[in-house]
Order: sequence, then structure tokens, then C-alpha cells
Amino acid sequence: MDLNDWRALVTVLAFVCFLAIVGTAYILELRKIGRLGSIVDERMDRLVAVTRDVQVLKEKILFYRTPEGVARLAREQFNLTLPGERIFRVEVVSGDLLPEESP
Repeated sequence: MDLNDWRALVTVLAFVCFLAIVGTAYILELRKIGRLGSIVDERMDRLVAVTRDVQVLKEKILFYRTPEGVARLAREQFNLTLPGERIFRVEVVSGDLLPEESP
């Protein structure tokens, strides 16, 4: 082989190495893009869920600022009534017998 053949061979090998390096970097970047895309999708799903929760809480705040909301809260959490109202207590009696404790 003469000098020109060696130069051609070195040029071809350098080009092949360059393609291998660029190809590897390209594949690694594609994998990163895929991972980042899935992370973004997960975060968007979480953001949508939190946004829905915030909207529900805002609606509850608006409701409990009204007189009807305050009355409902007082009835449900504090067992309060307005004058003249009656409270009915419902007891559930089951026909099932519990097994006796064995010694």
C-alpha cells in the first residue's frame, strides 16, 4: 500500500468513528427525550388533578360563605339547629347476633 491508500483508509475510519459517535449521541438524546416526555405527561396529569381539586375547594368556599352553607355546616358538624327545628335520631337495630366471646 502506498501513502494515498493509507490516507484514504484513515479518512474512511475517521468518518466511520465520527458516524458512530454521532449516532450514539443521537440515540442517547432520543432516549432522554422519551423519558422527559413521560415525566412531563405525569406532571401534566398531576397538575390537572390538582387544578380540579382547587376548583372543588373554591366552590365549597363560595358555598360555605352563604347563609345556607353556614347553616348546613352548623347542622352537620356541630349538631346545631335553628329555633323551632326538631332533631330526629335514627337507631339501626340489627337482627344479627354477635358471637359470644370464648374464654
